[in-house]
Amino acid sequence: MISWFSNFLSNDVAVDLGTANSLVFVKGEGIVLNEPSVVAVNQSTRKVYAVGREAKSMLGKTPDHISAIRPLKDGVIADFEITEIMLREFIRRSQKKKLFIRPRIVIAVPSGITEVEKRAVRDSAENAGAREVYLIAEPIAAAIGVGLPVDKPAGNMVIDIGGGTTEIAVIALDGIVSDSSIRVGGDEMDDAIVQHVKKTYNLLIGDQTAEMIKMKIGTAFRLDKEMEMEIKGRDLVAGIPKTLRLTSEEVREALSEPISAIVDALKLALEQTPPELAADIVDRGIVMTGGGSLLKGLDKLLKEETNLPINLVDDPLLCVVLGAGKILDNVHSYDRILMHRSHD
Repeated sequence: MISWFSNFLSNDVAVDLGTANSLVFVKGEGIVLNEPSVVAVNQSTRKVYAVGREAKSMLGKTPDHISAIRPLKDGVIADFEITEIMLREFIRRSQKKKLFIRPRIVIAVPSGITEVEKRAVRDSAENAGAREVYLIAEPIAAAIGVGLPVDKPAGNMVIDIGGGTTEIAVIALDGIVSDSSIRVGGDEMDDAIVQHVKKTYNLLIGDQTAEMIKMKIGTAFRLDKEMEMEIKGRDLVAGIPKTLRLTSEEVREALSEPISAIVDALKLALEQTPPELAADIVDRGIVMTGGGSLLKGLDKLLKEETNLPINLVDDPLLCVVLGAGKILDNVHSYDRILMHRSHD
């Protein structure tokens, strides 16, 4: 009974505020929300029509006066006002059946975030109803979510590939020893597919079509049996709808540039790793998290490029929010690894 009552009152929240998807974890309940980071608004009145999955279904299909906006770009806030609206709505949905006490919020952010960007995230969360705001670097949150011993002197390397950023970090003794953060992720891959189809076939496709192509036949490593799929778009010459077949080989070629950027960032992070910790990584391997790590064959490619074991976790999309959720159990014991506190 006491446990139920404390859960009823407790409304501490952890948020993985992602470029592509936002996830919300409520203390005592687990992950309660996993929605696309999209808001549909009226251009002139700024009235909100939809938030999350419903808004994403409107991308590229709205009349002139409605705009489906993704308020985060490259892992950070691009539209402050819309981010605040989205965050408030996600917090409201996560607090159903609870007495609304302003919650404490742990938010996972890219490790390469600037002071100005930190302030923007904090202000958005406070304006959306947070009592206290704590920021945690995504790679550390992912490592905690996976269950790595981040407080030990042994080195753990995490590569977290999200929608807007790829975060690579070596973690030991509750801190990031070396890290590399590049603004390349799932969105860059989608864009590379859009550009390839446009240049090669004079066919214009939308971002959602590109994302579907990436998920169905996108690969980073050669396949034993190549795949193909039928895609639809608008012929840029004739101006009419057109259908064509795309192969996984073509998509792999289209993705080569963003994937090369991820490989280079990983190699750079390994070069910057202190020798003693590098020895730990040889033994333990590299842990791969984030939605982008689900690209077929990416783990094989990274293994071939680094000669190190690559461990792809079971639920790569959930690691960051689960790690941020664990911090809620005892925020003050994680003081050393929190990037920023609202009352600092």
